[in-house]
Amino acid sequence: MIRDIRIEGLQRVEAGTVFAYLPIKQGDTFSDDKASEAIRALYATGFFNDVKIATEGNVVVVQVLERPAIGTIDFAGIHEFDKENLTKALRAVGLSQGRYYDKALVDKAEQELKRQYLTRGYYAAEVTTTITPIDRNRVSVLFSVAEGPSAKIRQINFIGNKAFSTGTLRDEMQLSTPNWFSWYTKNDLYAKDKLTGDLENVRSYYLNRGYLEFNIDSTQVSISPDKKDMYLTVTLHEGEPYTISSIKLAGNLLDREPELAKLIKIKPGDRFSAEKLQATTKAIVDKLGEYGYAFATVNAQPQIDQSNHKVDLTLQVDPSRRVYVRRINVVGNTRTRDEVVRREMRQLESSWFDSNRLALSKDRINRLGYFTDVDVTTVPVEGTPDQVDVDVKVTEKPTGSISLGLGYGSGEGPIISAGVSQDNVFGSGTSLALNVNTSTTNRTLTVTQVDPYFTIDGIKRITDVYYRTTEPLYYSTDSSFRIITAGADLKFGVPFSESDMVYFGLGFEQNRLDIDANTPQSYKDYVTQFGRVSNNVPLTAGWSRDDRDSALVPSRGYYTQANAEYGTPLGDTPYYKADLQAQYYYSFARGFVLGLNFQGGYGNGLNGKPYPIFKNYYAGGIGSVRGYEPGSLGPRDATTNDPIGGSKMVVGNIELTVPLPGSGYDRTLRVFTFLDGGNVWGSEGSSIGANGLRYGYGLGLAWISPIGPLKLSLGFPLVKHAGDQYQKFQFQIGTSF
Repeated sequence: MIRDIRIEGLQRVEAGTVFAYLPIKQGDTFSDDKASEAIRALYATGFFNDVKIATEGNVVVVQVLERPAIGTIDFAGIHEFDKENLTKALRAVGLSQGRYYDKALVDKAEQELKRQYLTRGYYAAEVTTTITPIDRNRVSVLFSVAEGPSAKIRQINFIGNKAFSTGTLRDEMQLSTPNWFSWYTKNDLYAKDKLTGDLENVRSYYLNRGYLEFNIDSTQVSISPDKKDMYLTVTLHEGEPYTISSIKLAGNLLDREPELAKLIKIKPGDRFSAEKLQATTKAIVDKLGEYGYAFATVNAQPQIDQSNHKVDLTLQVDPSRRVYVRRINVVGNTRTRDEVVRREMRQLESSWFDSNRLALSKDRINRLGYFTDVDVTTVPVEGTPDQVDVDVKVTEKPTGSISLGLGYGSGEGPIISAGVSQDNVFGSGTSLALNVNTSTTNRTLTVTQVDPYFTIDGIKRITDVYYRTTEPLYYSTDSSFRIITAGADLKFGVPFSESDMVYFGLGFEQNRLDIDANTPQSYKDYVTQFGRVSNNVPLTAGWSRDDRDSALVPSRGYYTQANAEYGTPLGDTPYYKADLQAQYYYSFARGFVLGLNFQGGYGNGLNGKPYPIFKNYYAGGIGSVRGYEPGSLGPRDATTNDPIGGSKMVVGNIELTVPLPGSGYDRTLRVFTFLDGGNVWGSEGSSIGANGLRYGYGLGLAWISPIGPLKLSLGFPLVKHAGDQYQKFQFQIGTSF
């Protein structure tokens, strides 16, 4: 009988831990079988390299040799990966600092490292593991990597394609052979997941063109002996294209067959298209969702005539049951108030479910900019057949920011900007911002506060306080002439629809003109007649509509805004001005986008006074007529020949954007060609120039860079005129045109 159990050799493992695993206890009868069972149990813990059991009278002595612990894990020869990311990858397979050393686990970690390199195309990478004992029964693990060259895709071949060329099919793939832009796209590096996605794109290409019998028979990936080159071969079966013989609706159509039939995007006689069929079923489901049928389904049932290569389609419609929304639950908002989210909801509680309003609600919440993710789901209410709850789950993001920027503009020289802003002050949805910008020709200090729901009906209030300094003649004269503007304004935005906003505002501003001996005579005359300082009380009204699919990289839709400004008699310079901007985008082929832009402005003085010279329009340069010096178009001073702007302005732009050759259809990197036209006109008498429109043409590169949208353009005048000033290379960070 066992009177006592003694453990010897422990260093880090607690004795209590060993006793917990031992299958023998005090009072048990000791035997060889129990000793063998105890040894197996302690080995199974993974804590020990050696276990021995002996007896001294009625005392059982358990002698153990602990496995060394992993003290450090390090890497050598790593260039392609960040060491921290590799450490996380090894932790995922169970190897981490502090764990007991296990050769099988280290071997597994070594294989994981090799797998990480294979995902980057390094098929020649070799990993050597070195285990070095260190103090306190620990070991150091060193993974030495000889990365070798990355394997590039040298050929992509298709076998069996007759209807479409190999080049056409390659264009549907993300993977490609090396080209000038592979350093940026990395598309010449083989990755299994990329190939899987590419083959699905090829499959979709055929199915969208009627090839219902299409199949990928095999995919062969081979690598050269030196592991530097890879070759992809795809064997496929095209079959014949199928046409639609008939298409009809069936099932419970809720007496709305004519309305649902209008949503069918594919007609008899057309080539079968999986894309159009999917769009049709989605449109019908969405339409039924607008009437409260949240669980509607549409199943396409094809009957294929292989001999004639035709397909008869039946769309089986099941609207299921009509439901209404019992409750809307907002979750995940720890800082933002519930009302900030709820006031954007267009789907209301205790009303019929409407999928269109629910999608609009999600878009409006996303546009707030307070959340990294917005997930809207419907949950059936237990015990009721006609009720659902809507769960709006949001993931908040930091809405405060401090920014410091340094850049260079082709029209402004060095640019320094700094700002602090909070878009969601105290979770109320109100924003407050302070911004400072300075460049060679412009300096601005602004404080802006925006309350998007000044009233419960959604009227927006915008408060601005600003101070600006402009040197419009920096590029054309030695004059230190400056226009200094300080003011404040209060605007209200009234929503007239989901996409229309009308603005009304009133402000006060003071304009000061600092002139010197070299200032153009036009400015001197204005100061002589009206003084250096002018106080204005402008009244503004505006309207805007934005229907673009993206504000950053638009490919379709339009954007329009109109503004009118009236210098009231309360100020020193009564005047009026009107501005209009309209943009239209049309995508006529994959990756090809035609953009049209128009800007117009007109101003005039009132009560017999001229239009204020500090309100003049300027044209030329990036964002206007490219190929000309910034602000150089239009009237010039009769004495100094310097451009002085004018009270009338027209600018038009035509821009064709295409994918960068070799980059696939990456929307963040594109090339474009353009044709610009425009000019500025002023009052007759004290100025010269502005005789007709000026036109510029050229090409450029657009890149959504980490610091914002960047455009580089090379522009040339279409026809040269005496006195015009040209600038071929220009760039901007910001808007589309």
